[in-house]
Amino acid sequence: MFRSLLMLPLLVLLTACQTTQVQRDFDPQRDFSAYRSWSWKEPALQYRPDDPRIKSDLTEQRIRSAISEQLDQRGLRQAQPGAQPDVLIQAWFIIDERSQQYTTTSMSAWGSPWHGFWGGPTFADTRTIHYQVGTLQIDFYDADDGKLVWRGSAEQVLRNDPGGPQERAGMFRETVTEVLSQYPPQ
Repeated sequence: MFRSLLMLPLLVLLTACQTTQVQRDFDPQRDFSAYRSWSWKEPALQYRPDDPRIKSDLTEQRIRSAISEQLDQRGLRQAQPGAQPDVLIQAWFIIDERSQQYTTTSMSAWGSPWHGFWGGPTFADTRTIHYQVGTLQIDFYDADDGKLVWRGSAEQVLRNDPGGPQERAGMFRETVTEVLSQYPPQ
């Protein structure tokens, strides 16, 4: 029972890790209001690692669809075939293996509250937790000079069971929404 109570802070810490961490960077010299049309910079989606368990046409469809929807909501229209876009979009889906060690200690003592306590042995329990972190990064390149003008990314601990097709599509839509919520920069 006592060891179960010691694991409670560990579970709280892991739950806190479930939140999505969003980051962005951009070129402050650019006029983002001038960007009105976009197109994919091929390959539109890159994977790290290049693993067939991660890389799939279904994943690419979900990410591309989510990005297209969000760009449309922000007033950026996909350029017609043959037309010059203002920005080129490329995404990265990166999976990292990570681990963390947690150590809990407990100490025993002998004696009584009236006559004092004497120290006893200290017990340490170390556990290593392995998990995967997924990062979705979206890059905007100026179509005229090819330079990176905006980058947004979201990092999140991945679940062991990613769910069904609808849940996966929803997860990517939600992540893309969080990343692009910071575009255009203010």
